[in-house]
Amino acid sequence: MSQFTKFMKTNKKVRENGFYAPTKSLCDEDGKPLEWEFRHITSGENESIREECTIEVQVKGKPNLYRPRVQTGKYIRKMIVESVVVPDLLDRELQNSYGVERAEDLLLAMVDDPGEYNDLAAFVQKFQGFDTSFEDKVNEAKN
Repeated sequence: MSQFTKFMKTNKKVRENGFYAPTKSLCDEDGKPLEWEFRHITSGENESIREECTIEVQVKGKPNLYRPRVQTGKYIRKMIVESVVVPDLLDRELQNSYGVERAEDLLLAMVDDPGEYNDLAAFVQKFQGFDTSFEDKVNEAKN
């Protein structure tokens, strides 16, 4: 096999979906927390999410100078929603059962314990290949 052909898509490993039970408040008939299924998002999907969550913030004391700022909470929430395969957060019946109209709102309604939500965010970030959380990187950049 030539060096070039090693890079062909047929040689690329398929990343398997992962499973995680993000909340203890949704259980099966035996009382075991329900596992959700997660898929890996692509770099392109991640960039789209990041761009959607980036705003321009004026630099203090510089009237015509702006810098980009990622809205971290929004970014992580959208990354989680994009990663979830099961349950289908876009399902209208599921959204109606929680009285919400958007997948992001459904996520927050289903995982409504702040500690569980933070654990879910950490799981998804690690699952997506981020060794340190996005918030850790933001804090590191600030220091």
